[in-house]
Amino acid sequence: MIAVIPARGGSKRIPKKNIIDFMGKPIIAWTIEAAKKSKLFHRIVISTDSSEIADVALQYGIEVPFLRDDKSDDTSTVTEATLVAIKQAEAHYNEKYDIVIQLMANAPLRDENDINSHFDFFLATNNTFQVSSFRFGWMNPWWAFRIKSDGTHEWMLKKGYGKRSQDLDELYCPTGVIWIANVESLKKSNTFYGPGFGFCEINWKRAVDIDNYEDLEFAKALYYTLNK
Repeated sequence: MIAVIPARGGSKRIPKKNIIDFMGKPIIAWTIEAAKKSKLFHRIVISTDSSEIADVALQYGIEVPFLRDDKSDDTSTVTEATLVAIKQAEAHYNEKYDIVIQLMANAPLRDENDINSHFDFFLATNNTFQVSSFRFGWMNPWWAFRIKSDGTHEWMLKKGYGKRSQDLDELYCPTGVIWIANVESLKKSNTFYGPGFGFCEINWKRAVDIDNYEDLEFAKALYYTLNK
């Protein structure tokens, strides 16, 4: 089994996002350590186009013998980058992998216990693909609305308008922290949302993947609640 940690160097919203400091360590280090502590993987691959990120990975015990040779632009999906990483790893190590777990480098609050529990759920459900998700709490999407250009509002889900939260179904949101797939099926579908995919819930406090500075501040606040 292979873990792929996508970590492109060209982040715009937070420059060098994947190696910025998070609570005393480069943010990617948290994912590397979680992957290693899970003891699940035959191979952990850092998929990056950045020698600087590769050097940080080496400091935390992961060799990066090759840089990403494709899908490093702004328009490529993370799944495409993961598929490139699998192809490069198979060629470099002369290995074949049955299962891939994609772990985003910018999700420092997810730990080895989350990875292991997601893998156990993947095996138990016999899904081909699995996407991590969290349950909405106080930010209730049933009450979402948008402000139109004329200043008026429009409810996005009319079923929730005027109802109490306890009278509405629980809603969930995908998060990028732990995605699992059968490798051959992923190659055919080019998406983790391929035939036979399912969701696995993770605690919302550990589900944050950081894309901007607001996410970063939110994750830092959650870190203290998880480690008090």
